[in-house]
Amino acid sequence: MPALRTEITEIVTGLGMFGYPNLGHAIGMRPPAFANVDGAIYDRLAAAYRAGLHRDLFATAWSNGIRFAAAKEGLRGRPPWIVEWKGGHRPPGYEEIPADLRVDHVYLVSCKYGSNILTNSSPFTLFGGGGGDEDWFMAVAPDAYQRLYEECRRLVPGRSLPEQVTELTAAHRLALKKTLPRILIGNARAAYREFAAEAAAGSSRRWNASLGTKLLREQMMWRLLRLQSAPYFVLGESADGHPLAYRVQTPWDLRASTGFLSFRHWAEQDRGQPIVSWEATYADRHSGVQSSVAGHIEVRWSHGKFAQAPEAKVYLDTPHHAVSAYVPLADAGDGELTLFG
Repeated sequence: MPALRTEITEIVTGLGMFGYPNLGHAIGMRPPAFANVDGAIYDRLAAAYRAGLHRDLFATAWSNGIRFAAAKEGLRGRPPWIVEWKGGHRPPGYEEIPADLRVDHVYLVSCKYGSNILTNSSPFTLFGGGGGDEDWFMAVAPDAYQRLYEECRRLVPGRSLPEQVTELTAAHRLALKKTLPRILIGNARAAYREFAAEAAAGSSRRWNASLGTKLLREQMMWRLLRLQSAPYFVLGESADGHPLAYRVQTPWDLRASTGFLSFRHWAEQDRGQPIVSWEATYADRHSGVQSSVAGHIEVRWSHGKFAQAPEAKVYLDTPHHAVSAYVPLADAGDGELTLFG
């Protein structure tokens, strides 16, 4: 079952599209045209709303739904025929577009609140090479990885752990997760700094080897920005509290307005964990003005050091409104939204 915060951000965003006079009324009406939302979910939303929980989140999600309903590229002031919530339903296969709502069988909407994470994937999938049962850190920084493990092993009482990091089992990893302090101390802390720098440098080298042509580098920019073959919408709030309401262009759209110039990346030093920063530069086809979009990738274990396979979290550092591929929604300006109820 999705968490309450997820239900608020996604369902209340959808409720805002129907044109009800206020949020309390919308929750009470439980619109039949909102598919896949059952009575138990509405009960939880109503109880949280009455109790004043997540007040700001309710307000932001509601206003985002209203904004989409009024937008020129959205519903243009008319209530939707149907809004389908995808929460709680596993996709039948891999889905490229991160949609939480589907409106009128056409508009795909991603509800993104409190995060600047663009995507989260396997380092092998993002940087290239290997995969399967291979350990990413052993692939890109084997010596530093082993030294870090040796120092961490000394912090585990009894030391009932193998000498080589490559011999760790799921039980061993669980013991490390439960025993190691969140912030390492002494020699282990110094070994982690060295490991983070080596892992970032190795990841960057692997990335460089997989991006041998300009087209591959341009396609990587599209991938990092989550551009897909069909446009979709993002409604939400950034990590620093700024509202998000924009249409994500397709690669075809972006190429029509800009020309790709370069994509570069580099390993960060002394950032506390393995980080690879990236920046893509392009020029406006009409004015020739150059712009760039930048971000960084955190390469780290999931759920604690040594606990699970490493993941690559892609963050956007450039403000969303400054990214050419993200087009802000504009109001239709041709009248008010038709109200229900």
